[in-house]
Amino acid sequence: MSYNKVYFATLFAAVAGFSLLGGCASTGASGGGVKGESADVLHTRAVERWDLLIAHKAEKAYDYLSPGFRETKKREIYADEMNNRGVRWNKVNYGSQECDGDTCKVHLFVDYKIDMGGPAGKVPTSSPVTETWVKIDGRWYYLPEQRASKLGGNS
Repeated sequence: MSYNKVYFATLFAAVAGFSLLGGCASTGASGGGVKGESADVLHTRAVERWDLLIAHKAEKAYDYLSPGFRETKKREIYADEMNNRGVRWNKVNYGSQECDGDTCKVHLFVDYKIDMGGPAGKVPTSSPVTETWVKIDGRWYYLPEQRASKLGGNS
């Protein structure tokens, strides 16, 4: 295989990997901060959710989703979608969080492997992930990004 083909295959895989991770993360930032026990709880819950996804236990990670999101997707469908992705998550590291009241952006780093096929095989990489978490009735929940095109709106 020529250098150009390997380069473009690697580039394609990286873009595909980011797209797959995009289904789990949202982007953006907000100011402020959560202090003390609440910050620790949010840190713990964000990492626990990813640890469940890494262990292919998305049916349990479902409980970390916001109640409103859970009304839009059944547990079995979510678990099937998350457990059968073309990317294999290996490890998560907590980075930081930025909060404004009961809404926080949690910054994580996810290590994963993506199968490039052929001689490249499974290529390890990592990616920053920013997630939105909301506090509802005193508990933190992950709020997946909703793309307007999926909801029938304008992009």
